[in-house]
Amino acid sequence: QLPLVESGGGAVQVGGSLRLSCGYSEYIGSRYCVAWFRQAPGKEREGVAAFDSRDFTKYADSVQGRFSVSQDSATNTLYLQMDSLKPEDTAIYYCAARTFDCPPWYKLLDESVYNSWGQGTQVTVSS
Repeated sequence: QLPLVESGGGAVQVGGSLRLSCGYSEYIGSRYCVAWFRQAPGKEREGVAAFDSRDFTKYADSVQGRFSVSQDSATNTLYLQMDSLKPEDTAIYYCAARTFDCPPWYKLLDESVYNSWGQGTQVTVSS
């Protein structure tokens, strides 16, 4: 498993922006997939955004056009840029990774794909 540490959560007003970071301290390999998930109170965890070493990217419909996922290989950091935030974006956000045998792109937001998880960071959007 790959140790992951999220940061960057906080409170923001509707329409605002936040950037979440997820750092990893070990080599992620050349065949990996990474993703951001979130879990709101009383709801199941859902996939938000993902990409892999083959350059496939997938976003949940609810965040398409507002969120973007990226990676800085020089600093071993994953990012989730969140713009035009809405109250329904309030949740604990988790980053996740798999460092081998990633599935086809259409499964990149499946929770079962990932075997490494961060501890989560809270995002609260208020009106």
